[in-house]
Parts: sequence; C-alpha cells; structure tokens
Amino acid sequence: MVFWIANALGLTAAYLFGSVPTGYLAGKLLKGIDIREHGSHSIGATNVLRTLGKWPALAVLLVDVLKGAAAIVFVRWLYTLPSVTPPAMLDQQTWAPWAACLAGLAVLLGHSRPIWLNFAGGKSIAAGLGVLLAISWPVALGALTAFGVALAISRIVSLGSMTAALAAIILIFSLEQPLPYRLLVVAGGIYVIARHRANIRRLLTWTEPRLGQSSPESKA
Repeated sequence: MVFWIANALGLTAAYLFGSVPTGYLAGKLLKGIDIREHGSHSIGATNVLRTLGKWPALAVLLVDVLKGAAAIVFVRWLYTLPSVTPPAMLDQQTWAPWAACLAGLAVLLGHSRPIWLNFAGGKSIAAGLGVLLAISWPVALGALTAFGVALAISRIVSLGSMTAALAAIILIFSLEQPLPYRLLVVAGGIYVIARHRANIRRLLTWTEPRLGQSSPESKA
C-alpha cells in the first residue's frame, strides 16, 4: 500500500512542480500585470522577454528548467526510502525508470495545463529541458545545441523549440537509454510540437515573428 501511495504522491508532486506559473508570477510581482493580457498572451519565457525584459525572462527560464529537473529528482529520491518497497512482482531497479517517465509526463502536463490558471499554460519547452537534464544530460545538451543553431539561423524561437524536440527524439535512440526514457522523450517531444500548432500555421504562412519582433496576437 505504501508503494502505491508513494506513486500517487510522486505523480501529484511532479504535476504541481510543473504547474508553478513562473511567467505569470513574474508579471504580477515585477509589474503588477497579468502577462496573459500582453504580447502573445503566453506565460512562457519568450513572452516574458517581450513584456518584462531579458533578466526576468532569464529568471523564468531557469526556474522552469529547475522545476522540471526537480520533479524527477524528487521522484527518484522517493523510491530510495526504505518504506517504499515495491510488491514482489516488481523490481525496484526496473520500476524506477518507469516512475521517472510518468513523472516527466506529469511535469509537462503541469506546465502546459496548470491548475492555478484554469489549465492554460505554456508550451513545456523549459520544463522539458529540465526533465532531459535529469534523465540524460547528453540528450539535453544536444537538444539545447539544436535549439541554439536553429535560433541563430532563423531567429524564430518556436522553430528552435520544435527543432530541439525532434533532436531529443533522435538522440535518445542513438544512446543507450532505458525504454521508459525513450518513450518519455518521444511522447514529450510530440506533445511539445503539438503545443506549437498555432506557431506551425504562422510558419507556413511566413507570419511567425522573429526574436525581438512583436507577436501577431499583440498587434491584434
């Protein structure tokens, strides 16, 4: 019973880690505004950059990355407790990667669907990077490099984010990683790209703003 309670606790904690609306809180604390009413109406670091400036955006980015990593670290720690012993049918070493996989998905869901903001949040890029850092730092580094290259060439954040998601999927299969981690990265990458549906439509019509430009939503 304790084992299953710990599983539920780990997933709930991971979701709550992810659901901390960092960008929204930055807007409220720094300027007393609801950042969802400005720029692209997103609570992500890109809109924070447009609305509040580079240092608040950097702080939001770092916190979002940390909360993704923290959720995985917390779940791993949970399974080291002597009282959290899996049933005889499960092996602790085998179950731990699956627990991390579920926690990673819960973090992404929390970031994009935070309970505190009526389930309307960001695109889970920064939180996803934190999850990658916690499960496989080489994959995270590769994805971050892909993001940087795509951003340097195109100056389009959304294109860099989707490129990073695709790079993570490719890299996780090129390295020796447990099956749960591979499934997590594939599911997470597809989810992140799906969250960029509006950006994809603008990319196809050449209307997606470049870094430093106003978003179509803010112009409207």
